Amino acid sequence: MTGKKIAAILCCLFIVFTSTHCGIQQNSIEKLWFYTHSAGTLTDRDTLLNPASFISLNKDGTYVFDLEKFEYGTWRREGNTLLFNNSRKHKSSISIESLSAKEIQLAISDFTPANFESQPGKFKSPNENPFSIESNLWRVQADKKESDEQLRMRLLNHLHFWELYFSWALDNGLSTIDVRSTPTLVKIYGNGFALKTFDQLPLKWKTYFFDEDDCRKANDMLTKVFQASDIAWAHTDNKYKMFISAFQQLQQKMKR
Repeated sequence: MTGKKIAAILCCLFIVFTSTHCGIQQNSIEKLWFYTHSAGTLTDRDTLLNPASFISLNKDGTYVFDLEKFEYGTWRREGNTLLFNNSRKHKSSISIESLSAKEIQLAISDFTPANFESQPGKFKSPNENPFSIESNLWRVQADKKESDEQLRMRLLNHLHFWELYFSWALDNGLSTIDVRSTPTLVKIYGNGFALKTFDQLPLKWKTYFFDEDDCRKANDMLTKVFQASDIAWAHTDNKYKMFISAFQQLQQKMKR
């Protein structure tokens, strides 16, 4: 092989490497990302990720994510590494394995490399964002016993999340959204919902409360709302509009 041929091959390899590297560097990462699948053989730990697992990387340097646990704080990017400083001043990092306009693969500690897909993440105001910290205070783990009023506010925040979640799907014309993976005490069907019994509650939902007693109290509070009033289902063929109305009504009934 002549020297010119070797030089040409090396040049091509350099172009391929640099274009791939630049692609990771240049593609925007300030988006809302939802988990889709993992690359490789799954471990028991990987089951902590599901279709409701998300990472919201905001342009103002703040983030909210719900992976194996819920977290929020500030973030920055250094090369192919995401650096996080959460609300409890704990620092962590995630490596970017690949990045395109719509997809990202992340090497999260102790997980098989996980793939995420970008979803519509622009909102007219922060109050309309179901993935903001304000809309997810119900996920923040209690570090002490909560009063009845604090439990009621946690439930109201959770119901408001569902209202915003369905509004997000409606406003962006999403054909389907996941309603089974989010930790919740509400069982959502195609044409209605019901309240889960305490034994049916997801383990992750229970961890948000200081103890089992508070979790039971919260369940009892919403049970009384369900038993004391009927939901007037909106006359529409659009399921998103139907659930938006229903969760709005639940919030109003809890505020009384």
